[in-house]
Amino acid sequence: MSILPVVKYPQPILQERSLEVTEITDELKAFIEDMIETMYVTEGVGLAAVQVGELKRIFVVDPTFAGGTEGDPAFVFINPEIIETQGEVKEEEGCLSFPGVFITIKRFAKTTIKAMDLNGNEFTMVGEGILSRAFQHEIDHLNGQLIIDHVGGLKRKLALRRLRED
Repeated sequence: MSILPVVKYPQPILQERSLEVTEITDELKAFIEDMIETMYVTEGVGLAAVQVGELKRIFVVDPTFAGGTEGDPAFVFINPEIIETQGEVKEEEGCLSFPGVFITIKRFAKTTIKAMDLNGNEFTMVGEGILSRAFQHEIDHLNGQLIIDHVGGLKRKLALRRLRED
């Protein structure tokens, strides 16, 4: 396994829409293992493939944010889509592609997603709290949407100024 470089804003790839995965190969599985290792080393809650330079509809999430333990395998989501949402919550959110920047964003409190696992099997998962937020954050990445796209005007300028200062 190897650590992949995390793409930082303002790299244009971060605003591109990721492409569906059509085949799960050994190379793809190795790439996903590298994503998982990168997520842990950078201490992220989750990581989308685009954040390491690949326009693939894949993201991974640390299971400890869903009540799991450090020994549990990371969650892998291939071609994820949100199928149901409930409630709203407004909380501060950060992003590995925006080091040092935290923005208060309104998200759904509960999110159900459908995706494929590493074996190509479709599954659904319900996320609440930080897991719900991670689902939405990572799917935003796959759609080319960034945390600064959730705010406008002055809040956006302040966030970008913080990014330049770091």
